[in-house]
Amino acid sequence: MAKSVAEQIVDMLATAGVKRIYAVTGDSLNHLNDAIRRNGRIQWIHVRHEEVGAYAAGAEAQLTGLACCAGSSGPGHVHLINGLYDAHRSGAPVLAIASTIATNEFGTDYFQETNTTKLFDDCSYYNQVATTPAQVPRMLQAALQHAVHKNGVAVLGLPGDVAAADATDITSSVQLYRSASVIRPADEALRQLAQLLLDAGKVAIYCGIGAADAHDEVVQLAALLKAPVGYTFRGKMGLEYDNPYAVGMTGLLGLASAYKSMHEADVLLLLGTDFPYTPFIPADNKIVQIDLKPERLGRRAPLEMGLCGNIKDTLQALQPLLKEKQDTQFLDEMVEFYKQVKKRLETYVDDQGKAEAISPEFVAATISKLAAQDAIFTVDTGMTNVWTARYLEATGKRVLLGSFNHGSMANAMPQAIGAALATPGRQVYALCGDGGLTMLLGDLMTIIQYKLPVKVIVFNNRSLGMVKLEMEVAGLPDWQTDMVNPDFAAIAAVMGFKAFTIKTPEETATVLEQACNESGPVLVNIFTNPNSLAMPPKVEFGQMKGFALWMGKLILSGRYEEVFDSIKSNYKHLKDVL
Repeated sequence: MAKSVAEQIVDMLATAGVKRIYAVTGDSLNHLNDAIRRNGRIQWIHVRHEEVGAYAAGAEAQLTGLACCAGSSGPGHVHLINGLYDAHRSGAPVLAIASTIATNEFGTDYFQETNTTKLFDDCSYYNQVATTPAQVPRMLQAALQHAVHKNGVAVLGLPGDVAAADATDITSSVQLYRSASVIRPADEALRQLAQLLLDAGKVAIYCGIGAADAHDEVVQLAALLKAPVGYTFRGKMGLEYDNPYAVGMTGLLGLASAYKSMHEADVLLLLGTDFPYTPFIPADNKIVQIDLKPERLGRRAPLEMGLCGNIKDTLQALQPLLKEKQDTQFLDEMVEFYKQVKKRLETYVDDQGKAEAISPEFVAATISKLAAQDAIFTVDTGMTNVWTARYLEATGKRVLLGSFNHGSMANAMPQAIGAALATPGRQVYALCGDGGLTMLLGDLMTIIQYKLPVKVIVFNNRSLGMVKLEMEVAGLPDWQTDMVNPDFAAIAAVMGFKAFTIKTPEETATVLEQACNESGPVLVNIFTNPNSLAMPPKVEFGQMKGFALWMGKLILSGRYEEVFDSIKSNYKHLKDVL
């Protein structure tokens, strides 16, 4: 019996290292599904929603280097889109198989017809539709090469009739070729950079995810230059630990210490970061940017030098050209200021809140203390991002995943599915907002179906917290941000989770410790304070004016209790703002 195209695809994927496919089967995907069943080398993960499958694949790809998801004709394609956007913008090597209607129905407005080439164009590096059996292995090999080496999404459109057809042998390769390369600037450029850094009075370093695997080199560079080291949220887990020169993050979720260091330096060295928030980037000092993707150079700020290179390779070549500086005044001042900032942050942990208004800072800090040293955290966009950014501690082994570039809600629980499947034996925490969790609530059953020991922690503040804050800053009375939530613990328990509800600060640590020690799926529903604010490291006059205007409007409309609750919950912030 001849091998089918579907069987050929499964063989190629298994050889390339794909362990599982996240998908909802049906229609045009059924032949691929059956080929996976008969082959046995790849696991089919039956998610409830294709968006969850794309998110899960994106998480797995960030942890292992390659993952795969699939969606069938029409709606299945559209459901993949949000998760694929997130994977692509996160630099996750994901292959998406978009099975389509039969080729003889193309262009006839057939049932569930979508133009996959147009649909996935903006969230992929490779995006083609195979219409003959001979095209499939060539396109699949090209898709895998694009996904792995460009670090993003590749889409293979696969009509159902092509998947069912007999496979065709081809003369070109069907293998995925992985290649490790040394990429750094030319010698002359490195000499110019070294001289610039040596001549500068005060140097600050700011690192992104591109520098996460260069921890030791960054610390060594900081020691030579006596430079404070700031980092992005994505770079936090790779740069914060064992780093005596660390001064924290900047940006919307960051701290005043990193902001101060960057703005008071004479030269700011950006390493592997495409940090998008230009208001937090200084305008009056010299900036040098080094990035593996040269198209990113200079698109956030004017540069003194823009260099292309892998950060680890570049710093290893740069350091022999430098001499150790002796003046530590700037570094000492910034590190001391960082200590003061962290001490102020602890006041929000010490102030644990009250019944049904538990301090989310206290919750995040408690989770950080209880979690394993190699735990994987997935975090929802919004206020949950803020608390985890500031209170989860790096160890050098922990991993943090989120929708950091795409900024979508509902990412944490699906990403935890991919993380748990990809790394059996490690603790996986899905740190969810109540708004994000309810978007894709049904896929809690995927966690149960595959017996994944995911710990789902719900920061239940009964509101769209970040949107509420945005409206407050703009001076608008928050409207349509409150949420009427179900009993998340009761729902989870019915599904098969070990479930807990926490309503008071006094029970928080005990219940969370019990949840952390559970060996199977667990969900903890925590009633956090909806009035906890997250102030950025630099507050502009317009934001101060907006807060005052917001308070005035709420008082005039009779919502004075909310204003007083916000003031009481955030007096340490607001005394410096209003």
